[in-house]
Amino acid sequence: MKNKILIYLLLLVPFLQLSAQQKQAYKAGEWFKFRIHYGWFNASFATLEVKDDSFNNTDVYHVIGEGKSTGLLHLFFEVDDNYQTYISKKDNLPVRFIRKINEGGHKKNRYIDFNQNLHSAKVHDLKHQTIKSYETKPKVQDMLSVFYYLRNKIDENNIKEGDEIIVDLFFDNENYKFKTVFLGRETLKTKFGKVAALKFRPYVQAGRVFEEEESLTFWVSDDANKIPLKIEADLAVGSLEADLDAFKGLAHPFKIIMD
Repeated sequence: MKNKILIYLLLLVPFLQLSAQQKQAYKAGEWFKFRIHYGWFNASFATLEVKDDSFNNTDVYHVIGEGKSTGLLHLFFEVDDNYQTYISKKDNLPVRFIRKINEGGHKKNRYIDFNQNLHSAKVHDLKHQTIKSYETKPKVQDMLSVFYYLRNKIDENNIKEGDEIIVDLFFDNENYKFKTVFLGRETLKTKFGKVAALKFRPYVQAGRVFEEEESLTFWVSDDANKIPLKIEADLAVGSLEADLDAFKGLAHPFKIIMD
């Protein structure tokens, strides 16, 4: 489970009711740091950062996600993950996705080039030196870009308990449908103070049925930023948690509830 936590962080997007009138939820310079822990035991840290860039003469947001094990975990199970996506500023769709990971000796080094007009993805496996093409769904997202794409569309003022949305993702060499259900509003205690939060649970489609994704729950800020505050994954004994530890460069004020 520990070696999957970065993936969960990158997929913790609230797939909710959309609104075309939302302001841009993020900007270049935004940076998050997360502390991943099992009880008091620190397992690793993960970061997400947004930069201005260009790709094939197109203005893009270059998003970099990194996760590294720490302390005792690093001695027994090294985690060194790097995920990147290049998102077109014109339509908020990905043009390239990079995945370079080392999880306990399990290594992958791939990048995916998306052709959104032709609904296709070309997967370059650098480890095995192969290139394969796949058909994708219209307006497909990768596992990192979808977070930023949907943050722009969420209407926190009108969302209602039970609202859900299904998003098409392409990951590795497969198309997925991913659904998240809005569970309601909560006041969350964080290291920064009490924060109004939106709570969700994700589901992955298996065949024609959506199944709960490993008892995962996550919370995002109930404001214009929609920043991830907390993830909780229930285990056989206890739970694994990821909490927002630091941030900078937000596009909007981060609201703290004053007692």
